[in-house]
Amino acid sequence: MAGSPGQGPLTGVRVVELAGIGPGPFAAMLLADLGADVVRVERPNGSGLAIDPDFDITNRGKRSVIVDLKSEQGLASVLDLVERADILIEGYRPGVAERLGVGPETCHARNPSLVYGRMTGWGQEGPLAPRAGHDIAYIAVTGTLGLIGAPDAPPAVPANLVGDYAGGSLYLVVGVLAALHHARATGAGQVVDAAIVDGAAHLASMIHGMLAAGGWQDRRGANLLDGGCPFYGTYETADGQYMAVGALEPQFYEEFVELLGLGGQAPARKDMARWGELREAVAARFKTRTRAEWTAHFEGSDACVAPVLSLREAPAHPHLAARGTFTDVGGITQPAPAPRFSVTRTAVRGGPARPGADTEDVARDWDVPRLVGEDDG
Repeated sequence: MAGSPGQGPLTGVRVVELAGIGPGPFAAMLLADLGADVVRVERPNGSGLAIDPDFDITNRGKRSVIVDLKSEQGLASVLDLVERADILIEGYRPGVAERLGVGPETCHARNPSLVYGRMTGWGQEGPLAPRAGHDIAYIAVTGTLGLIGAPDAPPAVPANLVGDYAGGSLYLVVGVLAALHHARATGAGQVVDAAIVDGAAHLASMIHGMLAAGGWQDRRGANLLDGGCPFYGTYETADGQYMAVGALEPQFYEEFVELLGLGGQAPARKDMARWGELREAVAARFKTRTRAEWTAHFEGSDACVAPVLSLREAPAHPHLAARGTFTDVGGITQPAPAPRFSVTRTAVRGGPARPGADTEDVARDWDVPRLVGEDDG
C-alpha cells in the first residue's frame, strides 16, 4: 500500500520528488513521515536501489508516477505537478535538471513560490561540482572521515550515515522547510543548494571550535570523543560482544568505576599520561563477563554504559520497544517517524510506493489529467 495525504505537521504540503537514490529519497521520506503529500516521479527505466521496491523503506508513505521527462507530454506533466507543488527535490548533477527542462528558472516561471531543493555531494558550484562521487569521498575531504577510527588503523567507514543522510538529507530538509516558511510569508520561492560537503563540514562545528581552542588534537583516537578517552569508547565482553561506555562527567565516571569493580584502583581520570593503563584495566574487567551480564549489572545506574546491539537486535531493546522507536509496516520492521509531536502526531502511512502505482490517484488529487496515459507502469 502506497502513501496518501494524511496526518502530521506537514499535512497539506505538496512535494514533487524527481527520483534518484540516496539522500534525495531519504529527505523526501522525512517529509512524507511528517505528513507531506510526496509524489515520486520515476523514470521509465527505474531509478531506485537494486532491491525489490517493496523493501525500499525510503519510499514509504509516498505516491509514485512514471514519467518520461524526455518526452513532450512527460515534461508537460511534471511542470503541471510543479505548478501545484510547494517543494521540489532533485538530486541530479548540476545542469542536468536544466537540460531536462525542469531547472529552477523554468519551474519558478510556472510557480514563483516553489521551494526548489537541490541535493548533491559537491554542491552546485566549485571545481568538483560536475564530478561524480559518493558519500565516502564527500566526508573524506571535509575532515569528518578522518576523525573516525583507531589511530593505528585506516579511518572507519560509518556506512553512508554521516555524509548522505546527516550531512545531506537532514540539511536539505532543514533548508526546504526554512525556505517554505519564507515563501509562505513573502510569496517568493527560492533554490536550496544542499551539498553533502557543506553539511558534513557543518556537523563538525563544535570540534573545529575545540581544535582552535587547543582542546582537540588533529588526529584520530587522541581525544575525548573519538575513542582516545578510556571512559568514552567500546569494550569487548567475554562472549565476543561489546559494551559502550560514555562516562564523561565526574559523577558518572565514579559510578562507572565502582560498578565495574575498579573503585579506588583506577588511575585519576584526568591523568592523560595514564589513560593507556586505565584502558587496559577497563578492558580486562569487561572481558570477565558476557554482554548480557554486564547489561544487567549496569541496569538502573547512571554509569552511562549500554550494550552495542546489532540492527536486528535493536528493536527488541526494552527502552526502544517501550517508546515504539521501531514499527512494523507490511511485515517490515523499520524505524518509526522522528521526531515526535504532541498535537500533529505522525505515523507511517503506508509501505514503499511501487513505481507508477499511483498515477490515477495523483492525476485526480493534483488535477493533472495529462498524467493518465503517460505512465508506463
